Amino acid sequence: MPFEDFVVCDADMHVMEPADLWQRYMTPEYRHAAPIGMTELKRDIRVKVKSQILLRAGPVRPLKERGGSGIGWRPDQEAAYGEAEARGWDAQAQLDAMDREGVDLTVLFPTRGLFALGLDSTEQIGADGLEPSFATAIARAYNDWLHHFCSYDPARLKLNALVPIVDNVEGAVDEIRRVVTELGAVSIQPGSTRADCRLDDPAYEPVWAEAERLNVPLTFHGTAQLHLSQRYARDPLHGHASGRGIEHPVAFMELLYGGVLERHPGLRVAFLEAGASWIMYWLFRLEEECEKSVEFTPGLDERVRLRAIEYWQRQCFTSVEVDEWPLRHVIDMVGDDTLMVSSDFPHHDCAFPEAFTRFMAIPGVSDESRSRILWDNTARLYNLA
Repeated sequence: MPFEDFVVCDADMHVMEPADLWQRYMTPEYRHAAPIGMTELKRDIRVKVKSQILLRAGPVRPLKERGGSGIGWRPDQEAAYGEAEARGWDAQAQLDAMDREGVDLTVLFPTRGLFALGLDSTEQIGADGLEPSFATAIARAYNDWLHHFCSYDPARLKLNALVPIVDNVEGAVDEIRRVVTELGAVSIQPGSTRADCRLDDPAYEPVWAEAERLNVPLTFHGTAQLHLSQRYARDPLHGHASGRGIEHPVAFMELLYGGVLERHPGLRVAFLEAGASWIMYWLFRLEEECEKSVEFTPGLDERVRLRAIEYWQRQCFTSVEVDEWPLRHVIDMVGDDTLMVSSDFPHHDCAFPEAFTRFMAIPGVSDESRSRILWDNTARLYNLA
């Protein structure tokens, strides 16, 4: 079956926010401290908060000395992104990129916004940290901007909202309610890839309960490798390779062993940009540890009543990498009902404009499975159908 015959939803496409987003959209009381998008490099995706640059990307040099290469951009991407860049990465450029990839609908995720909220505030911003109300204001500004961006074509552009949960549960609950009921958000990104945030903390129960009540999924899309941050502090290759591949398994473990999935059976959770192959080993490992530890871990039998794979199949989703050759083995073990695919446009490590062409070339995947991965599962996760 040719790709053109499939209906396609990109589960995780990114925007390139304007550098002055927060200067324009922050509420007046916080505008003086609004994050600043950096512009020293070509396609600079760094952001400065409280005088700290929240993305380590090597030494900064003037644009003319970099030959137009930017941070990590491949030479072929100059042509691929030229039109979008010329338009200032506006909504029409987003739609043009979707058309080029053959995407019918997409859910939009941040670029600079990932770094503005996704790092450990105590380590990255200083002893005072990122004040809860300030973090919420940063997220609200981004959400308002993205809502306006999506309004250009709301049938094809869908909003994934940033909602930081650390130290401000009440504010997070209010923002979840606002973005879903007023802005039409189809998912919530809790910005939890921080060393001071454990998802099994009972303090976050109101967040999970509100997301379940509103029938809106949680998306985990970490930006930092916190658990190995010191080991790979000066090694972007190792840090990026091990980033979400460790952060996502840890997040799922905390939700599982903490009883979040048991207490909130209607809560849907998605793990993005780490592929699907990790779940084969991790489901086995968590199930084995649970069986061996239940007798001496108080309350574990109440928090985890099902097998790890049963919770996964009931509530969890993950995005497939477009070159993920082990995919057929994941489908054999877990099924094809929890898998999605994303282009990751317009980041330097994505396959645009060949992302979905590469996905279609993954061996051993049936047309029935492709149809579920390209549309059915994503539509179910985000309530698009």
